[in-house]
Amino acid sequence: MKRKPSTEATAAWIRLMRVQSRVLDAVEQDLKKAGFPPLAWYDALLELSRAPSGELRPVELERQMLLPQYSTSRLIDRLVDEGLAARRECKVDKRGQFVEITEAGRELQKRMWGAYSAAIEKHVGSKLSDADAVKLCALLDRLGCSCGDARSPAIRDGVTAR
Repeated sequence: MKRKPSTEATAAWIRLMRVQSRVLDAVEQDLKKAGFPPLAWYDALLELSRAPSGELRPVELERQMLLPQYSTSRLIDRLVDEGLAARRECKVDKRGQFVEITEAGRELQKRMWGAYSAAIEKHVGSKLSDADAVKLCALLDRLGCSCGDARSPAIRDGVTAR
């Protein structure tokens, strides 16, 4: 029989889930107050802008964002409807398609970063010292959340996703 989680591990899990939900909700609210669309739009535009030619297949975007297929499809539809992304047929596989960021999408992603970075500072940065943040990153990395170097200038400039 496999071992059950300790009381401490269970308490850590509960806190992790609660803080993730609360901080994301708070960040979403800050973006909304600033007049921006949901955080998922920023994440999708960021992933597209980081792609080598500004385009990804929908399945690649889905994998990068960790969203279910139906959510990714709806998100892509909204981005295309708003002129922030465009669908492009794959020349090699006529059944396939790419989603490409538009100049308007790049501009929105850059503008959103100002409000998003302020929300990160308000809800995380102001509550943790840099040393605490490094420790937290190390702990999360042990859980399989290796997201790169937290001290990277790229992260500070909004070049990497949440």
